[in-house]
Amino acid sequence: MKEYGNNDYWNPKEVKTDEFRVGVTPSNVKELVEDGHSVIVEKFAGEGSGFSDDAYLSVGAKLVENAKAVYDEAILIVKVDVMKNM
Repeated sequence: MKEYGNNDYWNPKEVKTDEFRVGVTPSNVKELVEDGHSVIVEKFAGEGSGFSDDAYLSVGAKLVENAKAVYDEAILIVKVDVMKNM
């Protein structure tokens, strides 16, 4: 069993058509990282809300290629819409 600590918040890209919101903004990531957490963000997750991958990287997020890459690693998944087909 995974030991839970101050890590592994995950923000996948929204998959619903015309859903442009994002569960975690770069400013949210910055606060979490400053509090000792690690945050994993799926590439292009913030694109629809105007947040670039570089904005997430610059505040300490780790970027991953797709949702499947980290689904088992996260202890908290932050989404706007419900999870689909994981």
